[in-house]
Amino acid sequence: SLVIRGEKDEQAVLCSKDKTYEMKIADTSNMLLFIPGCKTPEQLNADQVSCNIIHSQIAGFSNNYWELRRCRPKLKKLRKLLMEDPYEGPDSRKDQTSITSKYTTEDLLSLIQASEEEILHQLQVIDACRIEGYWRILEFDYEMKLLNHVTQLIDSESWSLNKVPLRTCLEELGPLEPTEMIEHILLSYGKKYVDDGEVYFEMREDKICRAIAQMLLQNAVKFNLSEFQEVWQQSVPEGMTTRLDQLKGLALVDKSSRPETIFLLKVEDLPEDNQERFNSLFSIREKWTEADITPYIQDLCAEKQTVGTLLTKYARSSMQNGVKVYNSRRPIS
Repeated sequence: SLVIRGEKDEQAVLCSKDKTYEMKIADTSNMLLFIPGCKTPEQLNADQVSCNIIHSQIAGFSNNYWELRRCRPKLKKLRKLLMEDPYEGPDSRKDQTSITSKYTTEDLLSLIQASEEEILHQLQVIDACRIEGYWRILEFDYEMKLLNHVTQLIDSESWSLNKVPLRTCLEELGPLEPTEMIEHILLSYGKKYVDDGEVYFEMREDKICRAIAQMLLQNAVKFNLSEFQEVWQQSVPEGMTTRLDQLKGLALVDKSSRPETIFLLKVEDLPEDNQERFNSLFSIREKWTEADITPYIQDLCAEKQTVGTLLTKYARSSMQNGVKVYNSRRPIS
């Protein structure tokens, strides 16, 4: 089945089960006629002795049709809706008295311009979980509290980061937090597998390091890069190694300042529209290298489109100290 989605102020899109298309009216110079019971030449018997002229009734006509073009699903609104009321834990007074809207799958299907599969995949990407039938995002401090419980338990039990047992985690941490929250954090930051009938998790080093970096950076406007790297490595669980490439699309290093600094710049906070995204990036920094800008525009690539194509369309390239850099094609106010 096909569904047309969009609120009154949005451009309508057409969705199948797993794809999204923009809809545009295209004019045609060949008038389209609607004829009830119309027969095409193939349906007529060619060797009929008498070929009679058939008088057809024309029920209607059209000079245009809808043209569909595959487009990126408009998923930015999904996070925005769920962030209206992030989940702060079972003891949160705010959650018990909250009257803000919460969203079921059906609600999201009627509000988000994307196919069902694309919406469900994005809910997984943003680590949303279902609580009492509603999709929720964990409030960041609460998420870090849960992650901290798990990493401290791994440390105290001297478990391998590749083999964290679900059952023991639930038994040990159950008195502190709801078991479904413990399991959710393990699913968010680990990869589930079964060994000898027992469920284990292989913890994802890059994702844990990235979350801890976000926690350190979110309270500072800018952070001295070498100091940050030192504090960051000391803050992650033992056995994990921090690397700057774990922070793609989350933080940006300013190499032009002395000393070098790092600051939080999350790709999900940037506009969804292509031109607005580039305007926003060029107002943050006048000239970008391809390596620096790629994490911030990769998600804009449509089907069969590359980062290079986007840069050609929205940016102008030049050489600076032997390095290719990109700046805006239009003046940034």
